[in-house]
Amino acid sequence: MLGCVLLCSSAFAESTTVFNPSSAQACLGVENDADRLRCYDEYFHVKKATPKEDLLYSSEKPIAESLLDSRWELSENSKLGTWNVRSYKPIYMFPAFWTSKKNERPSSPNPQNTVTEDQNLDSTEFKFQLSLKTKAWENIFGDNGDLWLGYTQSSRWQVLNSEESRPFRETNYEPEASLVFRTNYNLLGLDGRMLGVTLNHQSNGRSDPFSRSWNRVMLNVGLERDNFAIMLRPWYRIPESDKNDNNPDIENYIGRGDLTAFYRWNNQDFSLMLRHSLRSGDKSHGAVQFDWTFPITQKLRGQFQYFNGYGESLIDYNHRANYVGLGISLMDWF
Repeated sequence: MLGCVLLCSSAFAESTTVFNPSSAQACLGVENDADRLRCYDEYFHVKKATPKEDLLYSSEKPIAESLLDSRWELSENSKLGTWNVRSYKPIYMFPAFWTSKKNERPSSPNPQNTVTEDQNLDSTEFKFQLSLKTKAWENIFGDNGDLWLGYTQSSRWQVLNSEESRPFRETNYEPEASLVFRTNYNLLGLDGRMLGVTLNHQSNGRSDPFSRSWNRVMLNVGLERDNFAIMLRPWYRIPESDKNDNNPDIENYIGRGDLTAFYRWNNQDFSLMLRHSLRSGDKSHGAVQFDWTFPITQKLRGQFQYFNGYGESLIDYNHRANYVGLGISLMDWF
């Protein structure tokens, strides 16, 4: 499985995507160096560059592109066309992912989803995440409004647990569809660049009593300034029948919204995620996650992750613990 992860990540990094950029500036948003060069080739070989573009892109220092623009192709000059597979959420591997409190007997208010016998788990496991997205429809409403399809998968592998035959403890699957619009306003010194709505499904693909899942409609608000960006995501859970609900109180633990802040400094990236149930009393729960990615060599980057609170994974949605991970970053937020 580890070989598959490395192979898939390598194949993604060396993709042969065919780009259809509307401008040379759009190629600035392509993360991979080889893909970025191919994007420039496709644009300049198909379209005749204007004198202004020749001057701009022959200079030693290209113009800077905003963080959210590079991630969502918001401006018309950033458009790369449809069906180009790109990274979405961070892609990483943590050979060491440690928890302060193992959840050996997952529970739920639904009796069908409560484990009655302790599992034999290790405190340290292997965690990895893959995340991709592609634009399925561009400029739906005039010159604005793009439909994106995304998929994220994160796994927690008990690779050192030989007594239990090294099982995958938990894998979360998260497909989604997002309609994203370009915006232009200023709020508290930040530039409001995007507004989106997302239909999101998340599940662990397991049978009872370990099954966990939910569906949400999310609002996405993106603001930025220079090398700083914020993404605010309040959401509404689509109700399920009491009999089929694996986790009827999940909103009171994983929450009803989150906020992620990103900052880039000196070739290092920092992100902070905060989420909360937006309730008081015994329904007041949440989580915080901090990530730091840093250069190791010219091509290799390391990543440190710290999580505290509820819902590090779906099976642990109502389980509170500290988690610390250290490993390799393959793709970051921006």
